[in-house]
Amino acid sequence: MTAPLKDRVALVAGATRGAGRGIAVELGAAGATVYVTGRTTRERRSEYGRPETIEDTADLVTAAGGHGIAVPTDHLEPEQVRALVERIDAEQGRLDVLVNDIWGGELLFAWDAPVWEHDLDRGLRLLRLAVDTHAITSHHALPLLLRRPGGLVVEMTDGTAEYNAANYRVSFFYDLAKASVLRMAFALGRELGPRGATAVALTPGWMRSEIMLDHFGVTEDTWRDALEREPHFAISETPRYVGRAVAALAADPQAARWNGASLSSGQLAREYGFTDLDGSQPDSWRYLVEVQDAGKPADVTGYR
Repeated sequence: MTAPLKDRVALVAGATRGAGRGIAVELGAAGATVYVTGRTTRERRSEYGRPETIEDTADLVTAAGGHGIAVPTDHLEPEQVRALVERIDAEQGRLDVLVNDIWGGELLFAWDAPVWEHDLDRGLRLLRLAVDTHAITSHHALPLLLRRPGGLVVEMTDGTAEYNAANYRVSFFYDLAKASVLRMAFALGRELGPRGATAVALTPGWMRSEIMLDHFGVTEDTWRDALEREPHFAISETPRYVGRAVAALAADPQAARWNGASLSSGQLAREYGFTDLDGSQPDSWRYLVEVQDAGKPADVTGYR
């Protein structure tokens, strides 16, 4: 079956770049109609000041075989989110997949700064962008998703529940944000499961997003040049890898077995058999524990 998600409708909230874009494109490749949202358009940029736009993402979705529809949306504004969902309802009459990928916090946290030294306004803004946006979107979108049985909600975060429970993640505010999203997926699982839908938390591994590639001064074609600076970057993956994880979940008629769970791209690759664009199956979170955090030299043998 070349288009397992034909006639399905998805909303990828926060699809301008990174994981959101990779997910939207892979849902499109599976045949879905995908609404993509964000704050950066061809007419206006967000505070990121980056060139990626939601219109570009929508075009990529369509080029992949789906139908991409860009809707500029600030997910901190309930009325904008309500209008977005009303538009999806009016145009499609259904919503099968909701991906809460809104983030926007890369410029707001300080590495290893304790809470009393961290800029408070920036930290609180990070929490609003990471947590409030997801809650607002779920509040407005879930009644439409629940109209038909079999709906899927994916809460995107950084780190598995197991890893984050045992490890301090960057700073107080970053740690709290990512833990909150994990818990949101668990809570949504309890609320959606009895109503015929499934909610999961999903994390990519070390992802070669546009921002990460710029950080290392490389492109997707030359990313291995960054290994001289950071050898463990060898375990990294493209945003399309986690996109394929979402597409596999959405196409799985037994996805409810994952309800409330914390999942990773590498874990689902082993389960469903998909690969990254280069044909490999990187398992970043197992590598992080067994190699990087263990202080061993970089060696991805057996991990991709």
